[in-house]
Amino acid sequence: MCISTFTKALQRQLSRETEKLYPDAATHREKVVVRKGRENYLCLLNLEDALQGGFSGRAAILAQLVARWAAYTRDGDMVGGDLPGWLPALFRRNGTTALTDRRGECIYAGCPHFRKCFIERSARAATQADIVIANHALTMVQAARPRDGGAPATRLIFDEGHHLWDAADSMFAAALTGQEAVEIRRWVLGPEGKSRGRRRGLAARLADVASYDEAGDKAIQAAIHAAGELPGDGWLARLSENDPWAAIERLLVAVRAMVYARGIDARGPDSGYGLETELADPDPELVTAAANASDAIEALLRPLMALGKRLDALVEDPPDWLDGQARARVDGARNSLGTRIDTLGGWLSLLGRVGGPADPDFVDWLAVDRYDGREFDCGLHRHWLDPARPVAEVVYRPAQGVLVTSATLRSGAGWTDADIRTGARHMNGGVGHFAVPSPFDYARQSEVLIVTDIPRGDLPALAGAYSRLIEASGGGALGLFSAIRRLRIVHARIADRLARAGLPLYAQHVDPLDTGTLVDIFRADPHASLLGTDALRDGVDVPGDSLRLVVMEGVPWPRPTILHAARRAAQGGSAYDDSVIRARIGQAFGRLIRRADDFGQFVMLSPSFPSRLLSAFPEGTPIRRLPLDEVVNHVAAANVRQRKSAFPAFSPS
Repeated sequence: MCISTFTKALQRQLSRETEKLYPDAATHREKVVVRKGRENYLCLLNLEDALQGGFSGRAAILAQLVARWAAYTRDGDMVGGDLPGWLPALFRRNGTTALTDRRGECIYAGCPHFRKCFIERSARAATQADIVIANHALTMVQAARPRDGGAPATRLIFDEGHHLWDAADSMFAAALTGQEAVEIRRWVLGPEGKSRGRRRGLAARLADVASYDEAGDKAIQAAIHAAGELPGDGWLARLSENDPWAAIERLLVAVRAMVYARGIDARGPDSGYGLETELADPDPELVTAAANASDAIEALLRPLMALGKRLDALVEDPPDWLDGQARARVDGARNSLGTRIDTLGGWLSLLGRVGGPADPDFVDWLAVDRYDGREFDCGLHRHWLDPARPVAEVVYRPAQGVLVTSATLRSGAGWTDADIRTGARHMNGGVGHFAVPSPFDYARQSEVLIVTDIPRGDLPALAGAYSRLIEASGGGALGLFSAIRRLRIVHARIADRLARAGLPLYAQHVDPLDTGTLVDIFRADPHASLLGTDALRDGVDVPGDSLRLVVMEGVPWPRPTILHAARRAAQGGSAYDDSVIRARIGQAFGRLIRRADDFGQFVMLSPSFPSRLLSAFPEGTPIRRLPLDEVVNHVAAANVRQRKSAFPAFSPS
């Protein structure tokens, strides 16, 4: 059985819960396996290269420390596992990333460390375990591309089922961007120019195949030639200078020109963030560039498909020289070939849309991705209008049974929203619904306080509100933001003031620690507070006194992107927006009460909170609209009551 959830933090939480089923540690390790994507684990071959001179300076020190850790780690998980969360923060940003399995480099059974490989050990253990705890992304990869993630599960439980929509939206999307195209070029050609590392191109990985099989060699050489039309190093600079190299770069130049001519950032034209525009009425230059790019991609796809057939033939009728190591190299190439062929096929479908009729099942657009005004990617995007459709087809139908659970899927008394978000409406019968009452007494254990006098967009007032509320609660506060920029501004304004009051403040996107480590620190100190974004709104489990106040900066309205606008139009307009917002607020409120003896307050800093969204809170929850001063008094009074409850003999002076 596979239990799938949305975040790494929730995977750890579920793993702890299964200890109740298997209290013996050895039995638990045998019966329960946590699985993540390959990029989360230490690659022993990368570590060997780093220790033999691949890293220098401070990075070499990191490699030595990771080598010490590797001798004692339980599972080699470098992202949220037992690697100290503070360690990567001491070194360059991508230091630990260089030690994980980067896309396209794994040589599978051809690796000398294959028997000890943490990734393969996890995969092998999963085949023998009773319970596999995975995330939604990996579960969908296993179903859609079994060669990448192992055999798909047939009995599935999706925890945090309201996130199936988001996970599917990423999994079944297509993006023909500069960064994606560069990655495929490097996979085909290998290192170019001053590039370092053990990454090798097709010719180097399959040299023995080329020497034995003439058709295979021709396919490899044709693929190498065709890959020259993909963007190479320095492509971003050439785009900005309007000096493209080849077909795909010329396409990206046309995309960039059209986006800057028509695109508008939903956060304002001068915000410095990404721009996008619909793929409608394309400029003639874009239509011509798309046709040429399509020819270039077909020229690469054809030899890759031919090579895949030659490799399949080798495996079916192996020659004498195909020993274990050679077979491993061939299998590794077949695995990665399939993924690239799927990607290129998606690109061709997307390019076919340029200048042609729209496909009602998809939303297509052009985008220039920027951060703080600096461009980092550019290209064309395609998403399913309803991403739950491929979930129903690819994941649900082959399974023997699927259970989807969530505290926020159902809206009101009906199941319509739940069926839309999970894809259940695409199943022909056999779908059942059930709901269970909450074990918590929200009328006694919680209250919602809506602040009525914080002007929208007034950052000094927003920071002041957070500071006063955290001081009134004596810490134990989780602050939630919908924008990283506002989070950083508020943190910078209040961190020193709170520190002087003996109230530590931690923050995502500020403190150089992974989310799991930040939550562990927050959980351990009832005087600490934590600021964060979506990852803290969903799936954080902090029971008891360490989390007694949740503060949201405002109503989490969806960004009016092209994709959201299309879905909004297809799913009922404002009703769709309201269902999304209610789910977000419900998840945020759900961080507050985690056990029967918890008490907490939920503060919404929004004077314009619509009454129609009050149904996001559990029935019976007290809701009050008050000025900030009165809300601060409520929070302070609750803090005094809790201290008296914890220390009955305590009497404040």
